[in-house]
Amino acid sequence: MEEGKMDENEWGYHGEGNKSLVVAHAQRCVVLRFLKFPPNRKKTSEEIFQHLQNIVDFGKNVMKEFLGENYVHCGEVVQLPLEFVKQLCLKIQSERPESRCDKDLDTLSGYAMCLPNLTRLQTYRFAEHRPILCVEIKPKCGFIPFSSDVTHEMKHKVCRYCMHQHLKVATGKWRQISRYCPLDLYSGNKQRMHFALKSLLQEAQNNLKIFKNGELIYGCKDARSPVADWSELAHHLKPFFFPSNGLASGPHCTRAVIRELVHVITRVLLSGSDKGRAGTLRLGLGPQGPRVCEASPFSRSLRCQGKNTPERSGLPKGCLLYKTLQVQMLDLLDIEGLYPLYNRVERYLEEFPEERKTLQIDGPYDEAFYQKLLDLSTEDDGTVAFALTKVQQYRVAMTAKDCSIMIALSPCLQDASSDQRPVVPSSRSRFAFSVSVLDLDLKPYESIPHQYKLDGKIVNYYSKTVCAKDNAVMSTRFKESEDCTLVLHKV
Repeated sequence: MEEGKMDENEWGYHGEGNKSLVVAHAQRCVVLRFLKFPPNRKKTSEEIFQHLQNIVDFGKNVMKEFLGENYVHCGEVVQLPLEFVKQLCLKIQSERPESRCDKDLDTLSGYAMCLPNLTRLQTYRFAEHRPILCVEIKPKCGFIPFSSDVTHEMKHKVCRYCMHQHLKVATGKWRQISRYCPLDLYSGNKQRMHFALKSLLQEAQNNLKIFKNGELIYGCKDARSPVADWSELAHHLKPFFFPSNGLASGPHCTRAVIRELVHVITRVLLSGSDKGRAGTLRLGLGPQGPRVCEASPFSRSLRCQGKNTPERSGLPKGCLLYKTLQVQMLDLLDIEGLYPLYNRVERYLEEFPEERKTLQIDGPYDEAFYQKLLDLSTEDDGTVAFALTKVQQYRVAMTAKDCSIMIALSPCLQDASSDQRPVVPSSRSRFAFSVSVLDLDLKPYESIPHQYKLDGKIVNYYSKTVCAKDNAVMSTRFKESEDCTLVLHKV
């Protein structure tokens, strides 16, 4: 970033989460990511710089090792003119969602992260003139806990996402329960993956967004967001996926366009496009636990028809979904087994607070930190070292459970034979694509007690409402059958 050439008018609001806000450059394929804080919370410039540098180091030394060179874009910490930051803050304020304005953009330190704009293809520094579509998917946790520490039997049958849906709808976060189940997406079975992606398109919630030339065209901010309009989405997508049967409009066209999108995304997700280091894959964690979630509408509909759920076909080892799932499965003990170990570390820190730095709880996230994550033993020897390793693995697993996958697609040009990027076919054309991972900040150590309480809340609510309702239905059926009398007649 060149000090004298920063113009706030060249940057536009791109989006924000709970902890940071992102602006994108109008011409160059870069974004700036600023930290956000409540109005009364002040941090020194040095603390903010270190926080951002830790994010960069964690991406570079840990997530890039696990997921592969091409998928992870670490960026760099930059220092910006304070006047530019203040003017930028004023410029974008009106575009921010009201629900996010409880925190302010950091305008005092001048530090931000400069990253590639992942809604664009990741090979050019400047925005291309050809149309670019980007699908952002937050797939969530793709396995059912296999730990013997789990005390709630329900957790061995129903995935966390499907259980959490009921609590979120009850508390008004979302309008209705999504039919999406992460285990279907991670199955590697195309039929199940198609169902999962269509379910996300029907009820996007916080798990799917679609951008066209860097602009958000499809997504859901909160429960007050309008109902998903597939015909409007199909209108945006038609230039990319115009159906080969010549249908120009109407529901048939809409369905055909959505189907094309789903097929292309599935193919990209199953592709192993990382030509760099393939990540370590030394985790050696095979598929453990049940292969299907009992709450998945896909599984339920097949059971009602008397059919078995298709087997998990298995994900290709080079694809990003496989690598992400491997990192998620560093959660070896589940939060129930981990929480006592967290308390062991806490007791040690209360006695020896000066050891916090030595234990690398707040960084540095370097090669030594990464190497300790590869210890997959679950035999507790009672030491603080064992407890700390499991805590750090859990934090990394939680990061992988909450990351986003960005798929950028662009129709191939006629002379695309010279294009070095991977290509995926559709029924009508071919697309150059790039796949990247977003939201790779290490989950805070301090959030573990909250995760423990939330886990209990989710399971208890699901057990009391959904399971109780299912049991009542089964009980009624049983009573009805008791009233039946079988009469035998002589023949």
